[in-house]
Order: sequence, then structure tokens, then C-alpha cells
Amino acid sequence: MRESGSGRYRLGMETPRRIAVILPRWVGDVCMATPLLRGLRGRFRDARITGVMRPLFADLLAGTPWLDDTIPYDRHKRDPAVGFRAAAAALRCLRVDLAVVLPGSLSSAALAWAGGARRRIGCGGNLRRLFLTDIVRQPAAGPGLTPPQAFALVGQALGVPDESPDLELATTPADEARADAVLGGLFPGFASRTGSPLVVVNDNSSNGTARAWGPANHAALARWLVARIPGCRVLVHCGPGDREQAREIVAQAGHEAVRGLADVADLPLGLSKAIYRRAALAITSDSGPRHIAAAFGVPTVALIGPTDPLSGRSAPESCREIRLDLPCAPCAAAVCPLGHNDCMRLIGVEQVGAAALDALAAGRRMIA
Repeated sequence: MRESGSGRYRLGMETPRRIAVILPRWVGDVCMATPLLRGLRGRFRDARITGVMRPLFADLLAGTPWLDDTIPYDRHKRDPAVGFRAAAAALRCLRVDLAVVLPGSLSSAALAWAGGARRRIGCGGNLRRLFLTDIVRQPAAGPGLTPPQAFALVGQALGVPDESPDLELATTPADEARADAVLGGLFPGFASRTGSPLVVVNDNSSNGTARAWGPANHAALARWLVARIPGCRVLVHCGPGDREQAREIVAQAGHEAVRGLADVADLPLGLSKAIYRRAALAITSDSGPRHIAAAFGVPTVALIGPTDPLSGRSAPESCREIRLDLPCAPCAAAVCPLGHNDCMRLIGVEQVGAAALDALAAGRRMIA
């Protein structure tokens, strides 16, 4: 077992020809891993790089040039086709030289070992040392590493050149065609990002209810924005499990310039990417869509409640964070343990609206 500090990691072997990257299981974390994927592609230009990831992330990363193929893996599903054994068998068939393990879980390191990768590199902790051949040493003191920091350390250890930390995603022609059809149906005559500003609001999170601001607040904010931004259209983003919440926001807003994705039959991540790419502004909970917006350079207002504000700070230049200084926050809980959800509930509509106007104006200055 080898350890790497701040210096470059020496592979001690031939340059790897077959690399597997075990990706995180959350949308935001995968977005935050894109600088590392970009760097790995540049560092190992002739290697075959395979992404091991949840099946839906193939859609998220579609259009980017960093991965040559993928292995579907989701140990939380009951489908054996994407389970641990199937993913390990697929890795063994590839005869991987180097596995880059990004999640902090014990199971992800065990997967790299079970998949027969000759070298297995990642950050330590959670008994992962049992399965990794090369440990990236973390700082001895201070708070735990955020995902961007951990991914950057792994990249540095592998000799990935220091470059822009900007997140990056891409859309495909199919994504764009789908967005054209959806936006054209919701907002007939919708022009463009520079013509009629599209504001995308998102209140969902796959990690419980504590991050939600609530339909009443979002509806009031939508009306507030429409009244102050000429030609503004507000689109309520949602995933397949958040349709009712999105419908409620649109219903309470009661304005023809406020529409949602709740009744769109299919909601792939490719559609979300194409919509956020066109947005002039995003307003979102601290969840995956925040990072999709960041990957397209969209000015964003992020509502930070129970989460550590540092954990998802992936685009500080283009994001205005709103967070209340309460003694109970951040608690990192999925559901408010005190039952009041004050860290989100007490954020004011005009406070968010003012930050939105400021972010929109700053974004327009950058475009100009």
C-alpha cells in the first residue's frame, strides 16, 4: 500500500492503458467530478477510460468526450444486472490497470478490488485501506474534505495538470430537440436566452424534505420575478418523483408566464441539461440541478438550509448563496429533526428575489 501527500503520485508501472473511474451516486457529485474526468482524459490520452456509474448518469455525461464506455452499477437497486457482482465481473473482463475510486464508501473500494484492478487509488477512511493499493492522504486537521477538494486531491496525486476547476457538461442534438419541443409547448413563441429571459426554479432534492423551500414561497417568488423582469418566463423544474410539488407551485402562482415540467411524460437528465443551458438564471435548493446549472455557467441563487455551505460550493463566482445563521444549522439531516424547518422556511421571498435580480444583472454583464 502506498500513500501520496501533496506530491505527484508515481504509478510505479507502465502508463495505464485501461482505466476505470468509479463515480459517485449523486447528480451533484458527478457534476463536481467533471474537472477530474476532463483532466484524466488529458493526462492519459491513449488510455481507454471506463466510467462505472448509475445507469441514469450515462445521460448526464452524454455529449462529453472523456469516457470511452460505461459499466452500469447501482448497489441500491434490486436489479442484479446493475449490482455489485455484475459490475465486478464487467471490470474483470476489462482487465483494468488502474481504478480511480471517487466515492467515500467502503463498497466502492471493494468493487475496484473485486473487479481485479491492478492499482486502486482513492482517499482513505471507512476501512477503505483494505481494498486500495494507493491512498491519497487527506489533511490531518480541519473539517472533512468537500467533494471538489477530494476529487482535486486524487487528480493531483495522479499527475493531472492543474487546470480550471469549472464544472462542464454537454448536450446532444436529441437533448436540444427535446427542449425545443417542451419549451415551445409550455411557452408558445418563446424566443431565446437573450430575448425573453428563462428563469428555472427547482425545489426538489433526492435527499429528503429538509432542503425544500415550499410551493407557497416558490409561487410567490415566481410572481415577484414576472412582475419585475420584462418578458420573463419561469419554468418549474422537477424530477419524476416531484411532479405534484411542481404542479402545486404552478397552480399557486396562477400566471401564464409560470409553467412546469410536471406533465411532461419523460423527464431524462438530458432534458434538464438542455433547459438549464438555455436559462438566464437558476434558483434552486442545494441539490443536483444547482450543479447542472453551474456546469453551463448559469447565474444561480442557491438556497442553503440544512447542508454545510462548503460541501457543494462548486461555482462561487456565479452563485449567490442564501443561508440563515441559525444555531441548529447545518444539521445535514434529510428531515428536520426539530420539525420546524426554519433554516429554509424563514428565508424571505424578497430576499431571494433581490439576489436573483443581482445574479441576473451580473450574468448579463458577463455576456456583454
